[in-house]
Amino acid sequence: MSEVSVSTGSGGFTLDGRVVDAGRPVEWLKRGWEAFTKNPGVWIAVTLIAGVIMIILAVALHVIGQLVAQFLGILFVAGLLLGAKSLAEGGELRVDHLFAGFKQNTNNLLVLGVFYLVGCAVVIGAMFLIGGGAAVSGAMVGHMAGAGLALGGMLLGFLVGLALTVPLAMAIWFAPALVVFRNVAPLDAMKSSFNVCLKNLVPFLVYGVILFVLFFVAAIPFGLGFLVLMPVLVGAQYASYVDLYE
Repeated sequence: MSEVSVSTGSGGFTLDGRVVDAGRPVEWLKRGWEAFTKNPGVWIAVTLIAGVIMIILAVALHVIGQLVAQFLGILFVAGLLLGAKSLAEGGELRVDHLFAGFKQNTNNLLVLGVFYLVGCAVVIGAMFLIGGGAAVSGAMVGHMAGAGLALGGMLLGFLVGLALTVPLAMAIWFAPALVVFRNVAPLDAMKSSFNVCLKNLVPFLVYGVILFVLFFVAAIPFGLGFLVLMPVLVGAQYASYVDLYE
């Protein structure tokens, strides 16, 4: 496979993205691993810091905290992508890269975070309305028929939530990179990310299968594998951005 190169000029960039073959996700993960091995200590440190912040928010504020964590996650990802770019260009990764999204293109990243929060709220709301409504109806009916109605409704709510989560994930995948690297407007970044993911549906399906296996493996040693996997995925996300856009 060819090397994933970084274009420092604007000539190679295209907001329409490119189409790659189904095997490219393996190359993205390889690049992610290479980025991790360049400075594993700092990668693990920023992963721990981000994880602790997310956990504190979720525990202290419950559902609202989880939404705030998702919002902050956009800025964290943007900062770490800047760190991955620095490593790819021969620079260094620093702990303060985690917070670089609060200093560079911050306004657009905040708007992007709001859009993403709205998307998450729609997904959660749809699941709650369908699943919760079915549970209430089942309780009113009672007996076995009511239990079946409630269970079926909750299953339907889960499936609807999954169906809404996939396009949201596609829309947000490349959006932080487009905003922080190319100053693309948030809504345009999400539209471009969705379209490029859709054009590369097969590679991303392959990527999803690989990630399912990697997540399972990372969870086995008390979840410690995520201290390695999450940095690798940031590096892979940057590699995929360069591959498809630059």
